[in-house]
Amino acid sequence: MPIILGDNRYGKAETHVVRIAKDGERHEIKDLTVSVALSGDMADVHLSGANASVLPTDTQKNTVFAFAQKHGIETAEHFAVLLAQHFVDSQPTIQHARVEVAECTWDRIEPWAGRRGAGEAQQHGHSFVRSGRETRTVVVHYDGEQTHVVSGLRDLVVLNSTASEFHGYIKDEFTTLPETSDRVLATAVTAQWRHAETDNAEIRAVDFDGEYDVARASLLEAFADTYSLSLQQTLYAMGTRVLDECAGVCEVKLALPNKHHFVVDLSPFGMENPNETFYAADRPYGLIEGTVLRENAPLAGPAWS
Repeated sequence: MPIILGDNRYGKAETHVVRIAKDGERHEIKDLTVSVALSGDMADVHLSGANASVLPTDTQKNTVFAFAQKHGIETAEHFAVLLAQHFVDSQPTIQHARVEVAECTWDRIEPWAGRRGAGEAQQHGHSFVRSGRETRTVVVHYDGEQTHVVSGLRDLVVLNSTASEFHGYIKDEFTTLPETSDRVLATAVTAQWRHAETDNAEIRAVDFDGEYDVARASLLEAFADTYSLSLQQTLYAMGTRVLDECAGVCEVKLALPNKHHFVVDLSPFGMENPNETFYAADRPYGLIEGTVLRENAPLAGPAWS
């Protein structure tokens, strides 16, 4: 049987760029890790080692830094779109670009409220502390005609200390888990939401920062508001809330690892434990994944790849 070259792509992974916008005494930080993957007319480089069609990955890295300086970083989404369109539109052998971005947040250091005279102190304009928040994520695909943008987040750790049950499930000879009408429900949310708009000009006009804030708040509120009989039910409620609140989003993917909290049996020590002291197990864990989308959502194309 003949052997042929299948799908392939190449690029520079995890270029860490920090851009500080210095507008007077108040500075702003954007901290991005950018991964680029390019594909196109790459048969020769695989079959014979001829590099005429290859844009070096070192050049891709340099482009990230140069674009950060030349264009600034409005949002992670806008920066990823700018890079993807540049790589495809500037190189005839590159027909598709995938740009993935992870953004870390820095908070401005606030005056300590307990210090004498702190009420008159101002925020530090150039001093920051690394935030303990989730990581913001972006994946952009561009093929020379359409731009697909998927925004998201990972490691958004949440917990409900009650208002969660789990019962009525299948039981076989290997089932030992007892049913419960009151349990801790905790997870580290990974969520991605696909923008319906793919027109290049319209994408540039999207308020990605504002939409991120709304999507994040929707995820948190739905988690808190849902009396949960299963983590799947909570997943669907969270995805639905994002779609209800974000008109430009057509599809939401969620991955929710169940961070199990088991009630510790303290009876050997003559002590009662009315659902107050827990063993937090890190593994193994249940993993609940699902997609919630509008019935008329446009086809995803390469958005999720």
